[in-house]
Amino acid sequence: MVATTAHAINPSLFSKLNYSITKDLAPVSQLTSGPLVIVATPTLAASNVKELIALAKAKNGGLNFASSGNGQSTHLSAELFNSLAGTRMNHIPYKGSAPALTDVMSGQADLMFDTMLSAMPFVKGGKLKAIAVTSSQRSPVAPDIPTVAESGLPGYEAIAWNGVQAPAGTPKEIIDRLNAELKKALENTEVRQRFEAQGFSSAWNTPSAYGQFIQDEVDKWAKVVKASGAKVD
Repeated sequence: MVATTAHAINPSLFSKLNYSITKDLAPVSQLTSGPLVIVATPTLAASNVKELIALAKAKNGGLNFASSGNGQSTHLSAELFNSLAGTRMNHIPYKGSAPALTDVMSGQADLMFDTMLSAMPFVKGGKLKAIAVTSSQRSPVAPDIPTVAESGLPGYEAIAWNGVQAPAGTPKEIIDRLNAELKKALENTEVRQRFEAQGFSSAWNTPSAYGQFIQDEVDKWAKVVKASGAKVD
């Protein structure tokens, strides 16, 4: 199975989930890691993180952020921002990224935390304003866009990722073989370039390191879900 950020969010988002990502699935390796990008309607009176925080506090709940759906990483990455910055931006969930971005471009919503693959073409076309990327390091795809942490909110990080899981109980020698073959694939120049074109970096790691990464992500997003009050049933 290819797991995503959503699989780390789901245990705290759904009150009844019929599987456990940490108990029913064995970690093999992470595949990719990449930031979201905060994009805003071009007329928003904020062009960096410090200005965005100041504007959000001045409006006291008057700023609206769009997302691709309740409980998605595009929603909870903004809730993490709210939590760390002490802001109260309002969430407007959409059925997918496309209609959300459309409303941000038109000014119906003020901003959005979205994938680089979806948002950057509109940034380059001048229809959206990029404020910051959500990773701890700048993205090689858009090195001129600062991170949230470096531009006004230290300690903030939210990434989109993918990784490979096998059924729990899969023999160690099979896990290790899969892990080794994934390492070879992720070191392939063409594979890395394909990922980078979509705003991701290759992110191979050992099964044990990937397992700890998943647990850390589950714990991190559980706190954000609790603080935001988000639920999906």
